[in-house]
Amino acid sequence: MAMNTGTVTRSDARAPVIGPRTIAGIFRSTPFHWVGNGFYVSSYFPRADLPAERVSPFLLMDYGPPREFAPLASGQRGVGWHPHRGFETVTVAWEGEVAHRDNAGNAGVIGPGDVQWMTAGAGILHEEYHEREFARRGGLMHMMQLWVNLPKKDKMTAPGYQPITTSQIPTVALGDAGSLRVIAGEYAGASGPARVFTPITMLDARLAPGGRLPVALPSTHNALAIVTGGRVRVGERHASAGELVLFENDGSELELLALEDTHVLVLAGEPIDEPITQYGPFVMNTPEEIQQAFVDFRQGKFGAVPE
Repeated sequence: MAMNTGTVTRSDARAPVIGPRTIAGIFRSTPFHWVGNGFYVSSYFPRADLPAERVSPFLLMDYGPPREFAPLASGQRGVGWHPHRGFETVTVAWEGEVAHRDNAGNAGVIGPGDVQWMTAGAGILHEEYHEREFARRGGLMHMMQLWVNLPKKDKMTAPGYQPITTSQIPTVALGDAGSLRVIAGEYAGASGPARVFTPITMLDARLAPGGRLPVALPSTHNALAIVTGGRVRVGERHASAGELVLFENDGSELELLALEDTHVLVLAGEPIDEPITQYGPFVMNTPEEIQQAFVDFRQGKFGAVPE
């Protein structure tokens, strides 16, 4: 990945605005590609037409729609040992089972509805594979991985791991409209279990035809809605499966109207107004910090790969 240096700045610094948000744009998913040999995904961002400051504090989103995998007689499907520094990875499994292991001593399997929230911080090595028995029998895989930036003061924090099971995630009933799960942030008095470094909202909603989903947010928070199934109306515009809705920072509430059975992920958060320099698996604030990350990795300061 090419070096990308820039400063995240806010162009809309002003007092909070009351009212509904308008749409800044609707973006189609990018062409699909393989991550390792186990995850067939589309990267919704980063991308040239969706500036980093508009999706901050989020850095990257890879989405893998439902895909059937044949039984595997031997070997593993996934991604082998690799390093990270300066951010967090969040993996959601809607179908299938993903196994994680890192060199900080954490290991676990997430299945349907579970979430894995890993803090790379100062540096970590990890691997991600289809869980062994799931790989042997084959089946449907449906997942997403999100990269979440860390502010400068926390980039060198100790690595951490949050295995969040579906039973830990509160569900909010929306009456005839459907329901949603609160993974991070708050909704209707329910608080998500994810521990975060900066204010983040992550809502996993399933809406019935005609169902309305209102979400109250500070107008200064960036907000996105990713439609993974079905179709929604936002204002006078429509968005379908495979599309991302980017909202303007011009109101204190967004609202989605489901036109059919719909699955949508709402992401929002307080932007991190700091420079971003990314190279491959490292996300820091300056090119010099990226160079130091490579030096530290080569010198074994991220630790060793477990046996």
